[in-house]
Amino acid sequence: MFEKLRGALDTAITKATTKELTEKNLADAVWELQMVLIQNDVAVEVAERICELTKNKILGTRTGRLENVKQLFREAIRDAVLEILQPEKPLDLIDYVRTSKEQGRPTVIMFVGVNGTGKTTTLAKVAYLLKSEGFSVVAAAADTYRAGSIEQLSEHCRRLGVRVIAQTYGADAAAVAYDSVAHARAKRIDAVLIDTAGRMQSNKNLLAEMAKIARVTEPDLKIFVGDALAGNDALSQAKEFHEAIGIDGAILTKVDADPSGGAALSITFVTGRPVIYVGVGQDYKDLRPFDPKWFAERLVGG
Repeated sequence: MFEKLRGALDTAITKATTKELTEKNLADAVWELQMVLIQNDVAVEVAERICELTKNKILGTRTGRLENVKQLFREAIRDAVLEILQPEKPLDLIDYVRTSKEQGRPTVIMFVGVNGTGKTTTLAKVAYLLKSEGFSVVAAAADTYRAGSIEQLSEHCRRLGVRVIAQTYGADAAAVAYDSVAHARAKRIDAVLIDTAGRMQSNKNLLAEMAKIARVTEPDLKIFVGDALAGNDALSQAKEFHEAIGIDGAILTKVDADPSGGAALSITFVTGRPVIYVGVGQDYKDLRPFDPKWFAERLVGG
């Protein structure tokens, strides 16, 4: 994963460090770095910030001739990526659910995103993760529009031993979600996972309906599920959903097939919310905590 961007960064670093860095050479190298990032699905404002941080680190560190310019350049980029990935509000999902349980209340988690990103499968993976940590789970089939959505969620939950609260297609999605929260409170269930209909971020009516679900259920966490392969589209989606309901974190799917990795950088920077997990396969266990240090090392190496 991330082979395309990592290779492009290696090429840019090598080209930039074949001679001693002067002010002009450094400016040229940073400009080339910015182009490499943008060409690999990193949003323009994010690429500009990474380049600014990289340039400042090099200017603040170098004195006279550099014996290891390449390593300094690599470390500067890695540090810039790490700074970009530090969210305004960190989130540890397991700790959050554990704390809520200790307080005697369920954690309500609402999953949002556009069609085709793998929302329902991701919800099932989170259910598997929570059950593996010893928590009880109930799922809400609040996608009452897409044909087969209720059956898809129900099949996942049957395999996982999780109860599903559902109504018929065309039912009020907010009512389904509300019933699920009420059920969890009555049965002292630890977590409620709300599956919502896929919405294109440009459809204001559907976004308003999603906001209604959020108002009715008052979820503790609103998780955006994005497709890592969508690149800058994933960023624009995350921005729209964040503006509509205020997301608390993101899960990126198909990261195992992502050649660039730009989506993770862009979403964290623009929303100020962390990528908390990444999907790396089709099995329920194929959900990994997102580690910014691992991500930066994977991109830059060295």
